[in-house]
Amino acid sequence: MTAIPESAKAAVDELRERVAALHSELVRYGLVVWTAGNVSARVPGHDLMVIKPSGVSYDDLSAERMVVCDLDGKLVEGDYSPSSDTEAHAHVYRHMPEVGGVVHTHSGYASAWAALGEPIPCVLTAMADEFGGPIPLGPFARIGDDAIGRGIVDTLTGHRSRAVIMKNHGVFSIGPDPKAAVKAAVMCEDVARSTFIARQMGPLRPIPQDDVDALYDRYQNVYGQQGSSK
Repeated sequence: MTAIPESAKAAVDELRERVAALHSELVRYGLVVWTAGNVSARVPGHDLMVIKPSGVSYDDLSAERMVVCDLDGKLVEGDYSPSSDTEAHAHVYRHMPEVGGVVHTHSGYASAWAALGEPIPCVLTAMADEFGGPIPLGPFARIGDDAIGRGIVDTLTGHRSRAVIMKNHGVFSIGPDPKAAVKAAVMCEDVARSTFIARQMGPLRPIPQDDVDALYDRYQNVYGQQGSSK
């Protein structure tokens, strides 16, 4: 097992605390049940990530129980087996260097869209703000290797969305840091719920592309306190 370099230990310790705390946000927003779902964070400047252990209850998660893996998905440090989605996270980090955090959930309404095998059309200003357009549908892939990761990267590369709904599966979201990835997962479920309900009432009405572009630009560059999470 490769050891964590001395130069990375402080960052790893800080990320263990942060990643453990962010898992409570998945519970708070109702995005996970039982032990499903996970958050990971890239260790800046190192080919390492911190991720949730496999099959451990959210009530029992702590910084000490987070595990450290390399970007091939191999365990580097920790007393538990890493998440079954580790290779998917690792593939994203290897191929999307701008990504600092990855989240996976089976949140109810977004997973309903995954079961339908449809992207979520951009019919709400909140979607235009956060995702810059529709939330795309990624391909079906089996769990256990980097096939899911390949689908995430292929779908999100060149796309403004920070979330993808993997067909017949659930949500993967990304961000420059793990908190931003959690936010994308929260917002994905929020708009998935509204759009799903709306479609029961009648046809959805997509926002024109020029309005989507204007809304996205304003939210990303003007709204809120710039330099902080919106």
